[in-house]
Amino acid sequence: MDKMIEVPAFSHVVKINDRKNIVISGIKKIISFDDREFYLESTMGTIIIKGSDLEMIKLDTVEGNVSIKGKIDNFTYTDIVNKESSIISKLFK
Repeated sequence: MDKMIEVPAFSHVVKINDRKNIVISGIKKIISFDDREFYLESTMGTIIIKGSDLEMIKLDTVEGNVSIKGKIDNFTYTDIVNKESSIISKLFK
């Protein structure tokens, strides 16, 4: 008799402390990042974090957790999946 094994889904939680630290769970993929911008794919959609002096301080790929420090100016969910394709599509509109 075959048994189905359920893979637990990552829960998605965002915690921002004093606009200086952000901890996000439910991250499936880091698309790109630098000291001013992070693009992350989460279980709830693509996340864009903008700020200054941003730095990843912890990455747990097994649990899907990411911790980022720096000055956080903007946190946005978007339907854009690929950063590069969005820039190209804007140029040709």
